[in-house]
Amino acid sequence: MAPTPSWMHGDAGPAQPPPGIDTDLAHPARIYDYWLGGKDNFAADRTVGDQIIAATPAIVKAARANRAFLGRAVRYLAGEAGIRQFLDIGTGVPTAGNTHTVAQEAAPESRVVYVDNDPVVLAHARALLRSGPHGATAYVDADLRDTDAVLRGAEELLDRTRPTAVMLLGILEFITDDAQVADIVGRLLGAFPSGSHLVVSHSTAVVDPQGMNRAALLWNEGGSTPLVLRGPDDLARVFAGLELVEPGIVSVPLWRPGLAPAGDGGDGAAPAPVDCFAAVGRVP
Repeated sequence: MAPTPSWMHGDAGPAQPPPGIDTDLAHPARIYDYWLGGKDNFAADRTVGDQIIAATPAIVKAARANRAFLGRAVRYLAGEAGIRQFLDIGTGVPTAGNTHTVAQEAAPESRVVYVDNDPVVLAHARALLRSGPHGATAYVDADLRDTDAVLRGAEELLDRTRPTAVMLLGILEFITDDAQVADIVGRLLGAFPSGSHLVVSHSTAVVDPQGMNRAALLWNEGGSTPLVLRGPDDLARVFAGLELVEPGIVSVPLWRPGLAPAGDGGDGAAPAPVDCFAAVGRVP
């Protein structure tokens, strides 16, 4: 494994970030890293993160539940669905249970392309997200809105004639225009054949409307990228024309909890919903 970049160290977050980062402006990936207990975030990220936690303490639980959903979704895709290619857009700062790790446990030949536009994320990805010997990983510096750049970068590793999982976890909320969301999803899925899958998770205001709407307001006042909350009906439109995998559109802890890795049975309590909903759909 490659060494960790020299600017990553200490309990207070990275000290000497890559060039081009405005450390005074909170960034979604680094706020999320903070909520997950990571160290690769800055004071601005922690300030906004703490403000949002004060408005809705359950946001940390939702972030962790979303991460666990990623693992279960990839486990399903690489196992039952037989997917061997993954395009993970909005990767976030690497932590335990990354997409290629889970996929290659089920299918060592799996190929994963990670996409993000934050230099902190990309520095981590290049240093830490190393494929097993039978598969492959790659990293693309691109913005989701530039789908052409995403696909150009992805095709250096992925065969666009083979079914591929397009993963958009916790990122579509930063595309505030519904028509643009539909266009982006259509372009991405249109690049891959029948049998491909779409995986989406999205912040909502279903479980705690007051807290989540307040959290969204704080985010939009202090973060670098505005967001919008969407509900299950909105997500249903994102998946229009796809075959939803059971159980359909649900809060992330309720999506196939039985797919958790062996030994991760939780505390035995029934999973409780959080304000992050998700689904997996198959391209017919």
